[in-house]
Amino acid sequence: MRAVSLVPSLTEAVAASAPGVLAGATDWCTHPVDLDVVRIGGTKNPDVERIVRLAPDLVIANEEENREPDLTALRKAGLEVLVTEVRNVPQAFRELERVLEACEVRGRPRWLDEAEAVWADLPAPEHRLRAAVPIWRRPWMVLGRDTFAGDVLARLGVDNAYATHPERYPRVPIKELQTAEFVVLPDEPYRFTAEDGPEAFEGRPCALVSGRHLTWYGPSLAEAPGVLGRAIASTG
Repeated sequence: MRAVSLVPSLTEAVAASAPGVLAGATDWCTHPVDLDVVRIGGTKNPDVERIVRLAPDLVIANEEENREPDLTALRKAGLEVLVTEVRNVPQAFRELERVLEACEVRGRPRWLDEAEAVWADLPAPEHRLRAAVPIWRRPWMVLGRDTFAGDVLARLGVDNAYATHPERYPRVPIKELQTAEFVVLPDEPYRFTAEDGPEAFEGRPCALVSGRHLTWYGPSLAEAPGVLGRAIASTG
């Protein structure tokens, strides 16, 4: 079995569960840190010809992270493309099982059992926060409706202020964002830092959180509640 992954979180999941299966991955696939495979470009602009030359048995993609024209081109070249859809935590576990089965992983990985147990045993939040969650700057964009990251935060006691917005990733004027009672700033896809982001929300509490733990579905799910919970609690 040889696979190419176009999704960073699924790259980590496959690498942790089936060492040697991955023949290629995107430039954004940063975990595991010692992953030694052919790099095939970005999630939005993969090198289709290079992927075809690798002749993988399977290309792993996501309906949100990857562009349909690229996936269509790969299918036309005769490659099998598995496309995942992840909008909440339970769905993430189902899709992870589907990907690992397609990669011929024998047995259920321990990290997957541990991650499911952690999320199943989450204590009820003592209090809830209502937050805006910017994911981009110039222009400002936020989490909207029906997103995996929004579901992650909701399970940790943080309600997305734009959860009912008709768009999934709406553009919002900064003046409107500055009225939020709480702001969550992940370090991906836009890399918000202590010096780049909080200054736009003077007087408002801002939690800087790990984007990998907020938006990735893979081995990081096991530690995500603790990592995110501590970041939010230290601010909120």
